[in-house]
Amino acid sequence: MCRYIIILIFFILPAIAFAQLVEVQANYNNVGDVDFVAYNNTAAPLFVTVDLADLENTTINEPLPVVRILQPGFNTLFTLFRDPGAEVPRFNHQIKVFRSNPLAHADLNHPYLIPLTPGMTATVKEVASPGSFSTEKNISSWHATGFSVNPNQDVFAARTGVVVEIVGAKRTGDPQTWYHNWVNSITVLQPDGTLVSYRHVVDTGHRLKIGHKIFAGQLLGKVAPGQKELVMAVFQHNLNSSQLNFIIPQFIAEDHRGILLSGSKYQVIHPKEILGMEMTGREIRRYMK
Repeated sequence: MCRYIIILIFFILPAIAFAQLVEVQANYNNVGDVDFVAYNNTAAPLFVTVDLADLENTTINEPLPVVRILQPGFNTLFTLFRDPGAEVPRFNHQIKVFRSNPLAHADLNHPYLIPLTPGMTATVKEVASPGSFSTEKNISSWHATGFSVNPNQDVFAARTGVVVEIVGAKRTGDPQTWYHNWVNSITVLQPDGTLVSYRHVVDTGHRLKIGHKIFAGQLLGKVAPGQKELVMAVFQHNLNSSQLNFIIPQFIAEDHRGILLSGSKYQVIHPKEILGMEMTGREIRRYMK
């Protein structure tokens, strides 16, 4: 009994659909169980949610919808086990794919680094509106943190994560695959399933690649030519809405830990304990000698 169901997936990014970047299969194996697997044909991690209903001849022992991260390439998701002595499992399903984890509990207390050179004084600027970030109107939860900078100034990662998008002075390709509309930007998937986008940053040394891990305090790039503002936005997708949820990050600075206030100045520090907070033991031994 080796038959399978191919489920073509459409993205909710947000509420814009495009197919064939992800394919999910529900395969009936030799003992009558159903193995869910997925193929992520992109270079960056994605998230899939699988909602099941009208289950017959099987049960599932975890909350619905099931959420899994999809690494590039082949992924095993989960198995629906056939009840003893029963016919093969039957079910209805709904599947969605997201660029961030829509069910993640964002770590609201994580200490972000100010993404500028340690020892300098950072001046915080208000970012009143999303501007060109999205075509969505009335983003109710909009929040971003701005810093006064100079062109060609070094920019560092505020938190560890995986690089998922690098954009230069002009966007190319299918707009439905974009994480947002900003140019001269770098977007990183963070360990808690949220995304952070840095605006007005260019990877001048071409150090970064999609899918590669970058660590807190590591050089991201430099402020783009002609720019006087660096913008950081932390956000995640919503399971049942096209609206994004924007998160107010807490930063660590000299004699300060918490939300940065517009117009205030902060001394930039990159403490060793923060740099290694989301590293594995092996990464600490390799990168923090």
